[in-house]
Amino acid sequence: MIVGIDDTDSKKGMCTTYLCAVLVDELKGYGDVSTPRLVRLNPCIPFKTRGNGAVSFEINVTQGKEETVKEVVKAIVSELSEVQEEETNPGVVFIDDIALRAVKGGGSDEMNMHRLKNFYETAVRDVLEIEHAYEIISELQFDHFGLKKKRGVIGALAAASFLLVQKREPAYYDFTYELIAYRRKERWGTSRVIEEASVWNADEATYPVTWDTVDLANKKLVLAPHSPCPVLFGIRGDRVDALYKAYQLIRAEPTEREMLFVTNQGTDSHLITREEAKGTVHDHHSYILDGVVESNPRTIEGGHVVVALSLSQNAEEHIECMAYEPTKSFRDIIRQLRIGDEVTVYGSFKNRTINLEKIELWKLNVEALRNPKCDKCGKRMESAGRSQGYRCKRCKTYCSEKEVQIVNRGIKEGLYEVPPVARRHISKPLIRMCKQEGIGNIHPSR
Repeated sequence: MIVGIDDTDSKKGMCTTYLCAVLVDELKGYGDVSTPRLVRLNPCIPFKTRGNGAVSFEINVTQGKEETVKEVVKAIVSELSEVQEEETNPGVVFIDDIALRAVKGGGSDEMNMHRLKNFYETAVRDVLEIEHAYEIISELQFDHFGLKKKRGVIGALAAASFLLVQKREPAYYDFTYELIAYRRKERWGTSRVIEEASVWNADEATYPVTWDTVDLANKKLVLAPHSPCPVLFGIRGDRVDALYKAYQLIRAEPTEREMLFVTNQGTDSHLITREEAKGTVHDHHSYILDGVVESNPRTIEGGHVVVALSLSQNAEEHIECMAYEPTKSFRDIIRQLRIGDEVTVYGSFKNRTINLEKIELWKLNVEALRNPKCDKCGKRMESAGRSQGYRCKRCKTYCSEKEVQIVNRGIKEGLYEVPPVARRHISKPLIRMCKQEGIGNIHPSR
């Protein structure tokens, strides 16, 4: 049986991953439980809580205990969810063995698998209504459970679908791991006790196989949340052994439990590609867009840096790109852009503005136009009038066009990213791209 769960937390507390960890430990008495999945959904959804994460796991249920397992899940979800908060609407999806065999079969059931793949991908990149989830749940005869508005069934079905696809085709989606340590209940809401030096040591011993544990440039720890949730810290990376090595090196307050997750974090799976965008962009989506810089960058109130872009997919469409203050030194890259630079931008779109996560500089404009020099005296000529060329008042010499100079830009072409302190869970760190064959000209923030 596959179980998917979402929307159990609030901004004031709880964490869906913690609820999942409690369930996984509780259900071990009813059968073998898989490594759970942590799926980050569309980061632009306005009604998300924090990281917009849903979870799923599979349990090989002891025969005759299926309904008992479902009742345990329902009871713990009902007990631990922040249902007193208005925006918390828990949802659970159960894919039992009969439904699972139907999905995994051939023929028309191949279409069912395709629908579940599409549902997961849409939940990560687009906006879904609860009716979309109910339609699939009904047609595929999945059992489900919810509280209040039950909106969590959307994420629950997406997380269950992600696990189902991975079971069938393990390498179909890019994935990473996160090892999360949870606080003892009496410490929830208090300041976290983590020895900073030990975190730096753990990072030094395991980076780059683990990443986004610290922000080296800004000298900050980024493995621990700032909310009153049960999470003490999380270590992300590409190898399970490296995560546990880092965990053993970190000294912190006593934990209640730890849980390893397979996740879509650090994969950029939320981004809609150039081809898919086709020049049309909508709010609450994240894109990869090609364009040409059409204004010099400017710093606005709050320290944010903004630059205008003409889209290559649709030259008549213009957007602004924003490097917000929390992106720190990434803003210095944006400040060095010039009109005519050809770039690719990565980020979420809202109100005609891209919130930059990465930028690739494809072709830098290294030409600058200046008034021509007089051949006789060497001084710069002055304009002779609109569209009338340039004259030297002293020597009476004339030139019809400006002089082209090659300028030193101070930045290199290539791919740049925001630092870990400003990175979304789902955004791919450039250090992961550096390890991929055939990808070069990358400038990680570290």
